[in-house]
Amino acid sequence: MASKAAPSCRLVFCLLISAAVLRPGLGWYTVNSAYGDTIVMPCRVDVPQNLMFGKWKYEKGDGSPVFIAFRSSTKKSVHYDDVPEYKDRLSLSENYTLSISNARISDKKRFVCMLVTEDNVFEAPTIVKVFKQPSKPEIVSKAPFLETEQLKKLGDCVSKDSYPPGNITWYRGGKVLQSLEGEVVIIFTKKMDPVTQLYTMTSSLEYKTTKADIKMPFTCSVSYYGPSGQKTVHSEQAVFDIYYPTEQVTIQVLPPKNAIKEGDNITLKCLGNGNPPPEEFLFYLPGQPEGIRSSNTYTLTDVRRNATGDYKCSLIDKKSMIASTTITVHYLDLSLNPSGEVTKQIGDALPVSCTISASRNATVVWMKDNTRLKSSPSFSSLHYQDAGNYVCETALQEVEGLKKRESLTLIVEGKPQIKMTKKTDPSGLSKTIICHVEGFPKPAIQWTITGSGSVINQTEESPYINGRYYSKIIISPEENVTLTCTAENQLERTVNSLNVSAISIPEHDEADEISDENREKVNDQAKLIVGIVVGLLLAALVAGVVYWLYMKKSKTASKHVNKDLGNLEENKKLEENNHKTEA
Repeated sequence: MASKAAPSCRLVFCLLISAAVLRPGLGWYTVNSAYGDTIVMPCRVDVPQNLMFGKWKYEKGDGSPVFIAFRSSTKKSVHYDDVPEYKDRLSLSENYTLSISNARISDKKRFVCMLVTEDNVFEAPTIVKVFKQPSKPEIVSKAPFLETEQLKKLGDCVSKDSYPPGNITWYRGGKVLQSLEGEVVIIFTKKMDPVTQLYTMTSSLEYKTTKADIKMPFTCSVSYYGPSGQKTVHSEQAVFDIYYPTEQVTIQVLPPKNAIKEGDNITLKCLGNGNPPPEEFLFYLPGQPEGIRSSNTYTLTDVRRNATGDYKCSLIDKKSMIASTTITVHYLDLSLNPSGEVTKQIGDALPVSCTISASRNATVVWMKDNTRLKSSPSFSSLHYQDAGNYVCETALQEVEGLKKRESLTLIVEGKPQIKMTKKTDPSGLSKTIICHVEGFPKPAIQWTITGSGSVINQTEESPYINGRYYSKIIISPEENVTLTCTAENQLERTVNSLNVSAISIPEHDEADEISDENREKVNDQAKLIVGIVVGLLLAALVAGVVYWLYMKKSKTASKHVNKDLGNLEENKKLEENNHKTEA
């Protein structure tokens, strides 16, 4: 338990203090402690056998001592002097090791351990050093942006609560920044807290930036000395927005398309490569010398072909910095003549034209009743099979969605035409009578028996194709009859009759009407036969000419022979007559 020393002891101490000696071999001893830790100072003096007491003191700046702890060797008591800054912080062990808790910067002093005997005083000094690691440096007061070619404050690097004070270094992209007049200005300051005696270091950086500093990281570090030597702590990276003027202007067409067609909406977008980018521009349209002031976009709606041309944009305050682009508005016109619904008579001529006008070469396709035609239609003499729905369609392959089409609905009309045929069944028990009808609109067919006027309803009709169809009846007449076929449409009423002999009387059958397809085959065969016949006739003609020439020569020779024979006969008759006369 701590107690005050006896007066006799103090007297002895006072008498001998002037005779205190530093034990030989004991030099300066330094104890390094971190701020807030416990400082431990061993006495470093062997305790003598006749020790009376031990005592610790520290020296003020003027060299005067301040006693702080006392321990008696006999009473084993400890006494701590009334020194406010060390109240409740001291601990003196039996071997006279002094411990000071919660180290402060003010503990940086020269402490002395004193061991006192009856005839001597032994001293062992200890130098105490206290270190405080600074806080991690932080870049504060950062500039919201930096402008190229302008010296501007970038920010402050601050590190707090350091002892001793540290040094701050700036880095750009990991490389140390050195002061350079007009480009890099570094101002370093440090400030001590009078209570804690800790230092706050501040380094202010002014920097002249360039475009090379875009996305460039800036950092700072603090270097300080601690119990184990020098150390360095780095800050977090800071990247600054670099402002620089526009050096180039570009123009875009939105939305981006391979081709623009009539009716589209076009948005022009002008961009400057500065930071921040310009917010307004002048837009120049084809044929308009004055620019239109707008934001960075300008929209044209429902463009026409006359919008084709060069489009430009420039900065408002620097019109010489300009960009341009050429826009082609593609178009496609189609004119079909005639178009719509057209009604013509069979045998008429009908010229058809599909005229295309386009910004590029266009493809043209003709369709008839949804079937693609090999070529464009042309009608010098209309047939019923020419009727139908014709479509002329054109498109620009390079321009998406640009196509046109027009249609022609051709109606071929004709008055009813009738041809009647008859044929006897091989069994000889019936006869088939057919009424072939051609015409449009579709004629209605009616059978009647001439004389009685009765109508025959039991008929069989073929499909109506290309303006033709037939109606047939099968009869077994017991006597000669005349059948009448009547065909009527909106244009005319046509009547035809056919005499049919009784079933018992044989008669010549008439050939059936042939179809268009068969007619074409027959025509082809007829052409072949005609060709063969003509060839044979030519060969016969040549042979006949040769034979005629031959016969002509033969007759001439015969005449000469006959003439000679005639003369001989005459002479012979004259001789006979002369003999008769003579007789």
